[in-house]
Amino acid sequence: MSQTSSAPGSSGTPGRSARWVVLAAAVLLGAAGAWFALGPAESAPNVTFTSLQGEEISSNDLQGKVVLVNFWATSCVTCVKKMPMITESYNTYNPQGYEVIAVAMQYDPANYVIRFAESRELPFVVALDPMGEIAKAFGDVRLTPTSFLIDRNGQIAKRYLGDVDQSVFFADIESALQRS
Repeated sequence: MSQTSSAPGSSGTPGRSARWVVLAAAVLLGAAGAWFALGPAESAPNVTFTSLQGEEISSNDLQGKVVLVNFWATSCVTCVKKMPMITESYNTYNPQGYEVIAVAMQYDPANYVIRFAESRELPFVVALDPMGEIAKAFGDVRLTPTSFLIDRNGQIAKRYLGDVDQSVFFADIESALQRS
């Protein structure tokens, strides 16, 4: 009987090399994800929000505060479902320097937004984006809900797309409020 030798660490079976490729890909993806999560912070864009009452609020006015900029629409089921959680976050953390600006998407009719904000008695700033300029400044937001948690230094601390767990969301806010 003849014996064949194989490369050290390989069993000579084809499945094993495929597993190594998958493992290597997973390690690379994990490293890339860590770089994006821990890489250099991105500054929030310098924009001016116009509230439903006509008040203009610039990014500079928000310096020193932790701010949630939430892009939403009255036609978005998840947005409507999450609005009580956002209201609770505002009521809980506003005394500590937390603000919320809910930016209605360009396609959302202003009268729908006004009616929604009034009927829900939203305590935070609700802004219109009739030309889509704010959504474009935040990376051309098209999907709702999309939210950005901005730290006291004007850096984007976290991005949220879609539904988010309340305990994770509140922990992120608390963490941002504790950092200077």
